[in-house]
Order: sequence, then C-alpha cells, then structure tokens
Amino acid sequence: MPEYKTKEQKRKFYDSSEWEQLREEVKRRDNYECQECKRQGRVTIDINEYSESAKRKKIKLVVHHIKELEHYPELALEIDNLETVCVDCHNKEHGRSFERKPNKWEHDERW
Repeated sequence: MPEYKTKEQKRKFYDSSEWEQLREEVKRRDNYECQECKRQGRVTIDINEYSESAKRKKIKLVVHHIKELEHYPELALEIDNLETVCVDCHNKEHGRSFERKPNKWEHDERW
C-alpha cells in the first residue's frame, strides 16, 4: 500500500490522472457546491474567475479527504471519503486561518 507522508509522495498522488478524474467526479456528484457551507445553510459554488495578478484561474472549490490521506492511505481513492468544499472551509478544517491585517484607517474620518 502506498504511503503519503512526504510532500513528494502527496504531490505525486495529487498530480495523478486517477486523482484528477475522481476529483471531477466528486465535484459533479456534489453539484459543484461546498458541502460544508451547505450544512451551515450557505451556498458556495465554483465560478470561473481569473486572477490577473497570479495569471491563473482562481480556485474556489477543492475535493477534501474526510479521513486524511496521510493517516488513511487505503481510502485515498474511495469516493465515499471525499467531498467538495470551498477553500475557506478546507483551510478551517486543516487549521489554516488567514486573518486579514487590521485596517489602520478603519475608524478615520472619511471626507
């Protein structure tokens, strides 16, 4: 059974054609909507936006392993272990929060 402990092992998996095909199948199954947002009564969908500064399409939705790839490699390509989530929910799930810097001008008079 393959292991997915290092960045290189994970990158090889996420670049595989098997993963790309399954990822699209999961997004289709989930109607291109964030499943976590749906559970909270919100709707987040995939819209094709383009970032001029990054010169690439902005990623809105990702396919998330419910049971983590690193700890459950046997479930890596198991469709029942996958769900579509937005980038914000995915980052929260993995404890990655990107707090915005406080706006130092927020309380200044506007004229």
